[in-house]
Amino acid sequence: MGTLFSFYAGLIASILHVLTGPDHLAAVMPFAIESKRKAWKIGLFWGIGHLIGMLSIGVLFLIFKDLIPVEEISNYSEQIVGIVLIGIGLWSFYRIFYRRKNHKHLHIHSENAPVIHKHQHEHSHEKTHHHKHKKDLKQSNFASFSIGFLHGLAGIAHFLLFLPVLGFDSQSESIFYILGFMVGIIVAMTSFAIVIGKMSASIKNGHNDALFKGIRLVGGLFAIIIGVYWLFSN
Repeated sequence: MGTLFSFYAGLIASILHVLTGPDHLAAVMPFAIESKRKAWKIGLFWGIGHLIGMLSIGVLFLIFKDLIPVEEISNYSEQIVGIVLIGIGLWSFYRIFYRRKNHKHLHIHSENAPVIHKHQHEHSHEKTHHHKHKKDLKQSNFASFSIGFLHGLAGIAHFLLFLPVLGFDSQSESIFYILGFMVGIIVAMTSFAIVIGKMSASIKNGHNDALFKGIRLVGGLFAIIIGVYWLFSN
């Protein structure tokens, strides 16, 4: 019973930590909107990066707190996160408003009721043109992991989330708390990314371009606002 309690305690603590942090959501939202049905990977990579960052700052604090200015590293990380969030927002705006030379193709979808619509493809001066979706997705996964890692480093308060470990009677309870915490972070952010991705995919597949641009605009603006707050509040 004790191990189950400690596991669920860590699970709930980490879910609340992720979902009550607007900077967390702002970092993932623009990538999840662009990735649509693959958005779960964005949340997963952010969660893994966040865990590694938190564990890294915790280990640094425990082992080198007298030698390395861990708090200064954390504070600088918070400012870097702010700059990165602003960059994500600007990147989102760039994706909305920038128009490359492109040409349109008519496509017919025969599933259920036939639908005819246009796809825009980037124009290349080469004889053949190709899609960059897989490459873009890999870049987004890496960016999401990196931002999650920075978020983990940012804020020595993250270390406080592991303090309940000191209050457990047995080592097994402490281990289960940490396991629950790890699972909760990944589940929470992956779930959030899935919801955002499905919403954007549904709107995009419905060919409502104006609404899709509006969602992208909101995601970018949200990231910029939170980024500015982080940059100037630390």
